[in-house]
Amino acid sequence: MTTSTLTGKAPLRCMLFSLLLAAPLVMANDGQDLTFEGDGTFNGPHGGQEVHAAVVDVDSGDVVATESGTVSADEAPAFSFDFPGVLKEGGSYEVHYWIDSNFGGGREGACDPKGTDHQWSVSLEATSEALTHEDTHRPAEQADVCATFE
Repeated sequence: MTTSTLTGKAPLRCMLFSLLLAAPLVMANDGQDLTFEGDGTFNGPHGGQEVHAAVVDVDSGDVVATESGTVSADEAPAFSFDFPGVLKEGGSYEVHYWIDSNFGGGREGACDPKGTDHQWSVSLEATSEALTHEDTHRPAEQADVCATFE
């Protein structure tokens, strides 16, 4: 081998070695997937209405992901949101969600008080595996979550 050949391979080896060291760090930052669904009990009261969901890190209070869609009038699940890699092992999370029902008034596309738009908060504990949570329509168990979406 000539000197120029050795010089050309050394940076390549250093780069490959650096990538191997960095790979576990990148993988360690990936969280678990969350699928959040509403079962068929949402169909009748909320079919065709917008639903908005946010995953909140309980420790920091930060919103880490949001999604929105429309509640199905006749299919189960009535809505389903995928949040890839959002749950970090050992973390505590809540899903805040509201449906733009506008019962008795309200503003289209805005989160109104609980009597006008339905709102919920669901606690989740992150695990080392992907999590699917299916929620049931519970109008008597609402929580004020509009501030999450401001």
